Amino acid sequence: MNKNIKLAVAGAVLALSATAANAGIVIPAGDWTLDIGGIVNTYATWTRTSGNLAFGAGPLGVANSTGRRTENNMTTGLLPNYLSVSGTTRQNDLDVAFTISINPGSSTTHSLIQGAGTGTLNEGGQENRQAFLTVGDKSWGSVKVGKDLGIFASDAILNDMTLLGVGAGAGGLAGNTTTLGRIGTGFMYADWKAQIAYTTPNMNGFQATAGITQAWNAGSTGLSGTSNGRGGASPAFEGKASYSFAANDVTGKVWVSGISQEIKGITAYGVTNGSTTAYAGDIGANVNFAGFGLTGYYYTGEGIGQTGQFLDGISLLGEKRDSEGGYVQATYVLPTKTKIGVSWGESVLDAKGLERTYVNDVTDSMWVVGAYHPLTKHLNLVAEYSSSEREVQGAAVDTRGRAHTGSLGAILFF
Repeated sequence: MNKNIKLAVAGAVLALSATAANAGIVIPAGDWTLDIGGIVNTYATWTRTSGNLAFGAGPLGVANSTGRRTENNMTTGLLPNYLSVSGTTRQNDLDVAFTISINPGSSTTHSLIQGAGTGTLNEGGQENRQAFLTVGDKSWGSVKVGKDLGIFASDAILNDMTLLGVGAGAGGLAGNTTTLGRIGTGFMYADWKAQIAYTTPNMNGFQATAGITQAWNAGSTGLSGTSNGRGGASPAFEGKASYSFAANDVTGKVWVSGISQEIKGITAYGVTNGSTTAYAGDIGANVNFAGFGLTGYYYTGEGIGQTGQFLDGISLLGEKRDSEGGYVQATYVLPTKTKIGVSWGESVLDAKGLERTYVNDVTDSMWVVGAYHPLTKHLNLVAEYSSSEREVQGAAVDTRGRAHTGSLGAILFF
């Protein structure tokens, strides 16, 4: 199971799982060894929103609404349902492998007949997150070619305790394939990207990855500049380095990562076919001892956005907005093997120049408490409560929205 959870989240550290189990369904097939595995999960969620927020949807899922309301949603959590087929072989002194996955959602809001003509027949449909191959050898490392989790900010999400739960976004994303976890309230989404990347062998705990990924356009959820030229002739450049350590009963990991991409064809007020370079960097650490787990993380960037990469990172005047944020997290494994945890995080997107005449900084923050109990070696029961807040500092008046979400459900790994 550990191998398949790792595939499901592209190398996730199972910080929440109090169980250890075997791999998935292993099938010898000639020169190949096939491994079929995945995840099934669903949560009942209740979200209570309030405030006078009137600026975009953001991670709160309040979508320009004001006042108070409570909404139920039956949904997959931060991880989608997941089925993968992977294969490994050794040929010509090379380790060759592949992974292909499909990721169907659980949440729907209408029948097929009701959905006809609405353009939402694929509501609760599926994502296709992974389709990649690797080739390498333990003596010199490996090369990955295909679509997989992005390099920058990947360790931030892989150490987030809501990875096996819900986090934010459950109420406003009905019909979704996943919720948001802590994405946008402490770190940016690493996302799933076409890439060519080289990873070094593990050198006494040190390992590094460098690669090129598909360049993306700047996007907008409102009051932001956009682009149509992606990176022009250049891809995005991403990299990370980490050091894992173990000393007696203490284990841990320290990491840094970064991204840089040129953005071409910017469309914004007063700017035609402009271009700029967006970039971001981060640093984080995780330490585990005597049942306790502690995680700290920080990122900063320009033009990169806040929740999704290159989303709302450019102002309406074509200027790069500053971004920064981070989260802290503490967990503890009880004698019952139940893992309990609490975390807090915040992301800030700064207004630039003349746009401060109508809006200033946007701040998204969230508290989460959760309990994750291994009912069996493959099945975890999950209970979470999160409290999110978005504050937009306007030139004349601040707007603020809040969302409180409780969730109960189960997640199965095979």
